[in-house]
Parts: sequence; C-alpha cells; structure tokens
Amino acid sequence: MFREVLRREIGDAITRAMESGAIPSGDVPPFDVEVPRDRRHGDYATNAALLLAKHVGGKPREIAQRLIEAYAPPPDRIERLEVAGPGFVNLTVAWPWKRDLVATICRLGDGYGLQTIGAGRRVNVEFVSANPTGPLHVGAGRNAVIGDVLANLLGALGFSISREYYMNDAGQKVHNLARSVEAHYLNMLGQPTPFPEGGYPGEYVKDLAGRIATDDGDRWLRVCEDERLDHFRDVSVTAVVADIREVLERFGVRFDTWFSERGLIRSGAVDRVLAELRARDYIYEADGKTWFRSSCFGDDKDRVIVKPTGEWTYFGSDTAYHLDKLARGFDLMINVWAIDHIGDVARVKGGLAALGVPPEALEILIYQHVRLKNAGESLRMSKSSGEFVALRDLMDAVGVDAARYFFAMTSPAVPMDFDVALALQPSQDNPVYYVQYAHARIAGILREATGKAGGGGACSSLDRSLDRLTDEREAALIHALGELPEVIRLAGLRREPHRLCVYAREVAEAFHLFYAHCRVLTDDPDLTAARLALVEAARIVLRRTLGLLGVSTPESM
Repeated sequence: MFREVLRREIGDAITRAMESGAIPSGDVPPFDVEVPRDRRHGDYATNAALLLAKHVGGKPREIAQRLIEAYAPPPDRIERLEVAGPGFVNLTVAWPWKRDLVATICRLGDGYGLQTIGAGRRVNVEFVSANPTGPLHVGAGRNAVIGDVLANLLGALGFSISREYYMNDAGQKVHNLARSVEAHYLNMLGQPTPFPEGGYPGEYVKDLAGRIATDDGDRWLRVCEDERLDHFRDVSVTAVVADIREVLERFGVRFDTWFSERGLIRSGAVDRVLAELRARDYIYEADGKTWFRSSCFGDDKDRVIVKPTGEWTYFGSDTAYHLDKLARGFDLMINVWAIDHIGDVARVKGGLAALGVPPEALEILIYQHVRLKNAGESLRMSKSSGEFVALRDLMDAVGVDAARYFFAMTSPAVPMDFDVALALQPSQDNPVYYVQYAHARIAGILREATGKAGGGGACSSLDRSLDRLTDEREAALIHALGELPEVIRLAGLRREPHRLCVYAREVAEAFHLFYAHCRVLTDDPDLTAARLALVEAARIVLRRTLGLLGVSTPESM
C-alpha cells in the first residue's frame, strides 16, 4: 500500500518538476520504489532520478534534489526525504501514516490488497492438463499449484479469470491406454495376450480392466477389435478423468472448463486450421508427411503437423484449441507447461502467428521438474513405467496445506526438491507450519482478549487512538503488513507465485518478534486496544496471503 502511493506521488512530483522547468522535460521512464537493504537509510528508496538523468540529461543527484523539492509531502505522510549515493532518493514514512495503515487494513478486511490493474480483462489460465491416461503424479501437483495460485493473484489484480483443463483424450496415448486395458481384460477372461509395446503397466490399468469384466462379463470378446478398443478407451478415459477431478478438488483446485481435444477434432476445427495454413502456403508434403513451415516463425526447423497415419501431432490440434479460446472472447491466454514441453512453445506460437494471432495473446509459463525425496533417494515418476508417486499419496502423507505451500515456495524457473520429512516436521524449520503457527497464535490472542475487560477486539480498537504504537517492533510489523498489495502486484504480473511464500514468512517473523517483545493484553486499555488492532491487521494479512496460496489458516495448533 505504501509503495503504490509513493510510486504515484513520485510520478506526480516528476510531472510538477518538469512543468516548472526544475528538470528537463521528456518521457518518464518506469522507476522502482524498493525497500533498502539497510533500513537505517529509510523505509523506501527510488531510482527515479538516476533513470531520469539518462533519459532527459542532467546530474542524478541534482535531479534527485529537485524531485524532493517538487514532492513536498505533508508531514503526517513522509517524515524524511534525502538524496543518497549516486542519486537515489530515500524516503522514511511518518508514524501517522503507518498507524493509519492498521486502521485501513482492519476496515478493508479481506478486501485489503485487491487492485484494479486488470480492469476486467478476460484471462484464460490453462494448467495441469495431464494426459487422461492415469492418476496424477506429484509433478502435476506443482503444475496445479502454480496455475491455481497465479489465477488467484490475477483475480486479486482485477482480471476476469477462467481456469481450464485441456483433456488430451485423442491420439496415440489414450489408444495405448485402451490397448493396455484390453490386454488385462483378455487375460482375465482366459485369452492369453501379450502386453502391448508402449502400454501402461500400472496397477490402476488392471483395475480398469477388472471393472469392465465385472460389469460386462465376456461381452467384449464377441465384437470386433476396433469396437472393443473404442469402448475401452471411452470407459478408461472417463474413469481416469473422474479420478483426476476428485484428486484436484481435494487439492483445492477447481476448473471452470474441462475442454476435450477429441471434441475439438470432431468439430472440424483442426481440419479448418490445416486448410487455412495451407491456403497461406505454410503447409507442404514431404516423405509421406504433412509439414508446417515453423522455421518461418523462429523454430529451428519445420515440424510435422500430420503423421503418415493421418494422426495430428500435438501442436496441430493445439493451434486450433487456442483459436477456440480466442473465439470465446479471452484477451490473454496463459498456459502452465512442464519443462518437457518447452520444445512445443515455438511451434504453437508459430502456428498462431501464421494465422495472424499476435504473440502477446499467448503466454506460456514453463516450470521445472519436482524431485521427491524419500530417505535421500529420488523416486521415479513415470506413468509408462508404472513407477510413479501419485499426488493422492503425497496428500495423504503430508496433507494438502503442506503440499500446496511446498509446491508454491520455489520459483517455477528452477527444479525443486520436495522434502517430505520437512513437510511433516512441527517446527519453525517447516515453513508452512511456521506461518500457520503465527496465525494460530494470533487467533489465540484475540480469543483471550474477548474474555478480558477492555478487550473488545479489533472493531472496538479502531475507535481508540493508535498513537500508542511506538515500539520499533510494532513499526517493523506495520511495514511488513503494508507490503501485501505490492507483493500481490509483483507476484501476479511477473508470474512469480513463490513471492507469496517469501512474504508470508516475513510477516510471520515480524509478528513473532513483535509478540516476543510487546505484550498485547496489558493493564493499559488504550495500549491493549491499539495492539489488538495491530494483531487483527496481522491476522488479516496472513489470512489473505495463505488464502491466495490455497492454504488454510488454523485457529489453533
């Protein structure tokens, strides 16, 4: 909240300085308002003068001084402005403004941190989208959390969000699933059948075959192979998708749309894309295959779009799929993809570019692999090998809260190690436990306050003076609480949901330090009321932060 206001007011000061001739006129470059490493230098610092010197000329320190003179903030907002280093401007927030923030947070409640940057723009966030060929493994859990938290952040920024799961229910992989189920089914009914190459050997496949045998008996022995495989594919995909939906809902992830690739192909949309690309001379035939000139759009070589069998490659149907999203009125499409699919980025974007779609319409967020540690050893996670760790099992082992928090706390750009032992540890070393414990401790304080004279909770404390909040630990906690809007803005716009976890830890640390040095329930009614308001503000911020992460806020632990 502080940074948002400071950024606006510094911009206004620049405009006034240019209009008065104090600094040369010109375009105002984007500038930063950051927290200094050494807080003795101030609460915030801006590089505006340094950037202006490069754009409009002049000496940075002189420009910084002119900005300070043009700023002229009221004394109850800014206590001190000073030029530092090569041309930074350090700003120290005045106590009245810090104390006002406590009342503002208590008044806004869960509305604190909401912003209008998105202006209602429609954004489709497509994530998870694992092939419906088996249970979700832990890697899909990371995808789910990144996509879900990002959608939460963008919603808080004022975008209109739609969550979507793209079901790859057509093609060779689901055909291999049907053949795998068929092999088990035939063996169960006394017809020895070798397991197919490229099949799925997991126990769940045998269970699917067993259900069909129980429900239908030997019925599928008396039909042709194509009819049997069609039925086994439909039954198996339906069962797998139902399991995926159940697991994701338990994981706190719900989709607005479940989109079928098979339905897209049957609608003729993919054929129409091929025809349009051919009309634009981006399609040619060679070696019995149909090729797309993806090298015209930044790919390292042209790519096959239709195999000799007539089957579409992924990016062929993906192109039609994204056109369908645009036709549904979305302004921006964001896909969360595993690193395995990084090679598909150029060809999918190329297919859309060939059809006139601007590159900024599609954004693909790539995340790295998950390494699940078990007694120091990594577990393999491959559906095709049958050796994978299901997301369901991980939730059973560590709980939904720990799973979501751990998946969120590492930048998508780097691989992550999921430490199961740490996730189970009830100590401050466990990051989710540490943050949740802070919230539970706050809840305990507020419960105790309701039973003490003069402790009416945050609502009554707003009617009292907050001038009693003068301790440096109180100031540090207030400063941390003021950062929530900026954290939401940066985490959402930069697609960095892990910032929420870093911030949650900072707020918890500031609260624990405050609690250790500042008694909340005292014999002084005014001091108690002021500190209860601060505690309530901290509860709101922790609840908002953990809520964006999809993590619960326990009242006791």
